[in-house]
Amino acid sequence: GGFDVAFARRTLGRVRSFALAGAHNRSNAVAALVAARHAGVPVDVGMRALESFVGVRRRLELRGTVRGVSVIDDFAHHPTAIRVTLDGLHRQMRAQGEAGRILAVLEPRSNTMKLGTMKAQLPDALELADKVWCYAKGLGWNPAEALAPLGAKADTLDDLDLLVARVAQEARSGD
Repeated sequence: GGFDVAFARRTLGRVRSFALAGAHNRSNAVAALVAARHAGVPVDVGMRALESFVGVRRRLELRGTVRGVSVIDDFAHHPTAIRVTLDGLHRQMRAQGEAGRILAVLEPRSNTMKLGTMKAQLPDALELADKVWCYAKGLGWNPAEALAPLGAKADTLDDLDLLVARVAQEARSGD
């Protein structure tokens, strides 16, 4: 979908199409317009550029579709980013009338997540996922304990092959 760009209660124009979902991506796009304007790029030129921007690697990047299951990669490196990403994906799916589920696979390997200091925020961050798998091998904290508030919808595994097999077994067309 697109969005209007306004400044000081005056509409400057409309970005007719924008490939990235979520309010955070629209906010980032507007920040890019402001920075580009500061560097001398007219706002209308910036808006046209946003219409052709398809995103960056590992930010809701569609890696492929297999048997109707879309595989999306996102490097959300802390709980707030995870929540915002899932919210954007959830809104995009519902806006397109898709009834599929969000199956989240978490690999807490960013420097931020490896510390475990934000582990208590993970259940809230993953709330919009219909099912969660966490690759737990080699962490210095217990992800099963951290994800316990999610109940049966969360599973932690130390065996990557088994995790992949479980996700593949669970996934169905539309997910």
